[in-house]
Amino acid sequence: MSATGNPIGEDGSGYLLYHSIGQYPGKAEAMVVALTEFARCWGAANDAQWGYALGQRQRFIDLWGQLLNAPAASLTTTENVTTALAALIMALPRENLEGRVVLVAGDCFPSLHFLLSGMAEQYGFSLRTVALREGASWVEDEDVIAAWGPEVGLALLTWVSSTSSHSCNLEALIAHGREQGSVIGVDITQAAGLIGYDSQAIGADFVVSTSLKWMCGSPGGGILQVMPDVIAHCQPSLRGWFSQDNIFSWDINAFSYAPDIRRFDNGTPAVMACVASVPALEWHAAQDWDAELARNRSYCDQIMAAADEAGFALASPRNPDERGGSVMMRLPDRIEPGRVLEALRSQAVFADARGPILRCSPGFMTTQAGISRLTSVLIKCANSG
Repeated sequence: MSATGNPIGEDGSGYLLYHSIGQYPGKAEAMVVALTEFARCWGAANDAQWGYALGQRQRFIDLWGQLLNAPAASLTTTENVTTALAALIMALPRENLEGRVVLVAGDCFPSLHFLLSGMAEQYGFSLRTVALREGASWVEDEDVIAAWGPEVGLALLTWVSSTSSHSCNLEALIAHGREQGSVIGVDITQAAGLIGYDSQAIGADFVVSTSLKWMCGSPGGGILQVMPDVIAHCQPSLRGWFSQDNIFSWDINAFSYAPDIRRFDNGTPAVMACVASVPALEWHAAQDWDAELARNRSYCDQIMAAADEAGFALASPRNPDERGGSVMMRLPDRIEPGRVLEALRSQAVFADARGPILRCSPGFMTTQAGISRLTSVLIKCANSG
């Protein structure tokens, strides 16, 4: 039993999957309440449905906007980071892409690379992927800068890598990109909700993210944030009645884009992910995030120390200023990752692996007891392997 009187693990003390799905105390109960209220409203035989549903969507947008200090009317909902990036690319003026280069690092989220490689021919750009150095776990910022010249029409930066938790130097990279005249986007998925991001201070042209991870929301709760000066030049090809300033302007020969981020909307918006995620975003907004980050850093230090004792090579930076909220380690060939995960699961510790890379992300429900169980298992696996 845990100190709370719950069976070990049910209190989330050993939950280390915030790079995948975020959890917070009372999440399941809060989602049940929110979705039950939605069902009650949506199933009522009256005319209150859309006011409620679109209000929940707007609440989702407002909470994300506050988190990112986004300019008014610069953030909207998407299904995921892939659809967000696709919407942005399809909306840019042709001169930003045609005959030019799109730059991305080799440790970006693979889905985004799949998208870009598939769009290159249609939109007339060449995709330049900055490779990892031999034996490295992440792409070095200096290699990104070396590959980034004035021919780059668009660069997508991964703030924190999902495979190493390496955090790039956004300030230096964006300053370099401004000198090249590129459109600059940032995927903030693996840090948003743990490490502060100020869209106005950082100054990227657009941001993509999801609510799944440190934000503790539901699948389908993606966001696209675009700075107003960029929005003014965008004409999304995927458009519909919600892309207009007045969505009830139904003259089929008189379409005009909304003047703000709403032009990136299209048909009737999906709202279920917003409804399911609002409780998490509201919980999140009420927390002491300096304290949460400090606790994460303390736990990460202990995980790195255990990896060192076990003889597992780190696949994450030691310097917390160069790292997100996760610690990744490379298991030796003699130790099968599935066996480690099974041993961890037997102690109600939940992590995952990508090949030989074990990924551990202590978050809002993780406790010292859970970290102690993790370190014990890692050392036992090393000694028995």
